[in-house]
Order: sequence, then C-alpha cells, then structure tokens
Amino acid sequence: MSFKDGYTRWIERRRKRVWRGEDVPKGDRKVIRGWVFYDWANSVYQLTIASAIFPVYYNQVTRNGNDFTVHFFGIPIVNTVLYSWSIAAAYLIVALFSPLLSSIADYTGWRKGFMKAFTWLGAMSCGALFFFDKNHLELGIIAFTLGTIGYGGSLVFYNSFLPVIAAPEDQDRVSARGYVMGYLGSVILLVLNLVVVLEPGWFGITDPLLPAKLAFLSVFLWWIGFSQITFVSLPMYTFGHRQKGLSVIFGGYRELRTVFRQLQRLPDLRLYLIGFFFITMGLLTVMFMAPTYGEKQLQVKAEILIATILIIQLIGMLGAWFFAKLSGRIGNIKAFILSIVIWVLICIIAYFIRDLPGFLVVAVLVGLVMGGSQSLARSTYSKMLPVTEDHTSFFSFYDVMEKLATVAGTFVFGLLEALTGSMRNSILAIVLFFAVGLGFMLILLRRGAADARLGR
Repeated sequence: MSFKDGYTRWIERRRKRVWRGEDVPKGDRKVIRGWVFYDWANSVYQLTIASAIFPVYYNQVTRNGNDFTVHFFGIPIVNTVLYSWSIAAAYLIVALFSPLLSSIADYTGWRKGFMKAFTWLGAMSCGALFFFDKNHLELGIIAFTLGTIGYGGSLVFYNSFLPVIAAPEDQDRVSARGYVMGYLGSVILLVLNLVVVLEPGWFGITDPLLPAKLAFLSVFLWWIGFSQITFVSLPMYTFGHRQKGLSVIFGGYRELRTVFRQLQRLPDLRLYLIGFFFITMGLLTVMFMAPTYGEKQLQVKAEILIATILIIQLIGMLGAWFFAKLSGRIGNIKAFILSIVIWVLICIIAYFIRDLPGFLVVAVLVGLVMGGSQSLARSTYSKMLPVTEDHTSFFSFYDVMEKLATVAGTFVFGLLEALTGSMRNSILAIVLFFAVGLGFMLILLRRGAADARLGR
C-alpha cells in the first residue's frame, strides 16, 4: 500500500467518526456557552501580552536612558519599530497559512484540532516570555511573534463556528456575548497581575522584572486551562462533501478559488470586505500600538498606563453591549458606520494631545467603540454570507483580510516612525485608513444592504 493510499484511508476512517451531511443544531446552549468561553480564555493574551503588561515591560528592558536603539541578531533598529514589525510578521504568517488550513478543516473535520494546535502554540509562547530580558532580546521577540501567531491562528477557526452554532438573528447577541466574556476574563486576570506588579513587596518579590514575568506565566495557564471548556463543548464538525479521490491539499485551494468566484457575484459582500480591510488597518494598529505610544511618546507612567488599559476593558464591555443593541434598532451597517466616525475623531484628538488628561479622554473613547466595532464587524460579515456549507472557507477570507490589514497597518506605523523619528506622525496614516474604510461603508449604505437584516 502506498503512502497516499494509506493516508486517504486514514482520512476516511477519521471522517466516519465526525458528523457527515448534518447541520450542527443552531442555538444549543451548551455549544454556544463553550464557544463563548474561548473569548474568556484567549482574550488574556490580547490584554496582558499585547496591550498592557508586555508592551510596558518591553519598552523598559529595551531602552538605555533616551536611547531606543536595539540590536536584533546584530541589526540596529528602533525598539518600537521592531515591536510593530514583529506583529506584522506574525499576522503575515497567519494570513499565508490560514486559507489552506481552513479549507483542510472543511474537508477533514479538523477544525477543532487546528484551533487546539494554535492555542497550544500561543499559550506556550507566552510562557516562554518568562525568560525574556535585555540579554535575551531575540528570545523575547520570537516568543512574542509565535504567541501572536497562535492567538491569530486560533481565531480563524473560532470565528468560523459562529454561523454554524447560532441563527442569523442571534449572531449579533452571541458575538457580543463573546466579546463581553473576553473583556471580563481578561480584566480579572489583569487585576490579579496588577496587584503583583504594583505591590511586589506583599509577595516577598525583590526582582523588579519578576512580577511581569509571572504575568506572562499566568496567561499561559489561564489560556490553556479555560480553553479546555471550549474544546469539550464544540463539536468536531464537517459537512463531508470532499469529492472522492480529490487531494485534501489541492481540494482546499480549489475550494478557496470557488469562494473567490462567489465573491465576484456578491458586490455588497465584496464592498464590505474592502472597507473592512481599511478599517481593520486602523483599528488593530491602534489596539497594538497605543500602549507603546502612551509610554514612549507621552511618558505615561507604567502603573497609570496599565490601570488605564484596565478601565478601557471595563468600558469596552458596555460598548459591545450598546452597539449590539443599537444594531438591532438602526441596522448593522449604520451602527458600524457610527463606530468608524468615532474612531476617526479619536485619532484626530490623539494627534494633538500632549499630556495625561488628553490620553485619558482618548482612552475612554477607545473603550466605548473598541468592543462594539469588532463585534459588529464579525456579526455583520456572518449575516452577509450566502447560504453555504463552507463557512470555514468564507471566514478564512475574513480572517485573511483582517490579518493582512494588521500587517499593513503595523508595518506602515513602524515605517513612518523609522522615517520621521516620531510615532505621532504615524497617527495621520491611521486617520486615513479609517476614512477610506468609512467611504466604502457609506457606499454600501447608499446601495442598500442586500440583506434586509443589515440596514433599516
């Protein structure tokens, strides 16, 4: 028996153990609860690693007085430029590989398996940050990059479950519930870590770097531990439509090509994805770079910066709930447009601020729209999908657009800082990103959403 024949038989035996030709029951409370819990599990990465403690820790260990130049494998580079470009590299890798893996998931039922693999990669990389200090810059950057890959890669498969487990009329609510759970879980862990960071003497800690390192370990344990609730609850699901004899790998590319052709016949969805790309360039760049901007450009003290980010998360829960309610009254597209207008105003204000009060005003506004805009972006796309069995492939397009937008946004942000010597000038590019995305959403609104559920 050849390797190819043996592999094909193994695939078929595995497929017999998963659901074939059946829809996952929509609205199952246990399944939805398990799905929502993954936001609770992995959002600690976004808050503790990407937003609060790690950026501040990174700036502190990679600067020498007013000298921000570091040497990465012998190459001199500004520390925050290296930081932004490591994010761009991580999301570029996710963007390149997620379409292939997503299509394979549609054919083999490995959706949950891939999600598990990325979860372990991300969580273990966060644990590896425990060993990051000024003498191990390369280790820290590589671990941070791999952690970002794990986080972004797992969300590809996590997001693709939404249209499978929830009816269209429930997707706004379920999506928002996920974001609220994410905010709540991440806030709880950050508060615990904040106590250790601000009062290390209470725990007999004398090493000034140890509290942050313990926070990185806590993310590893939290992410791995609570994600098991999700993995127990979510089904290993496939529609079982792979043609006999068709290579899993080439079949995946063929499926992507089919989805791409379908997009050519869906002008509203195509317009939405283009606008979404530019909006995400601005939104995720702000989320990733705001902490380093506050610490480096405005000299906000570490304890104030971390506490401010904590407040943003609390406001974000209210914002996600508010925009979910608003979309039910005025429609998804109009509510999404409102959130983008607020983002434009935020960036304009951020360009001119020079002190802590201004930073706090911007932080409150960011909290109001951050969760709502992300939740609306995901649920609006889910509603605009045509009737299809290939949810993972369609959501791979969504995730690829999101990842490439993050690559473009963070790369341009770092490039402008490298060219001009100031992070402040990079904000102008973010304003442009949001403005272009807003233009596409206004065009979509003028055309009238193809789905009556999206606009009123």
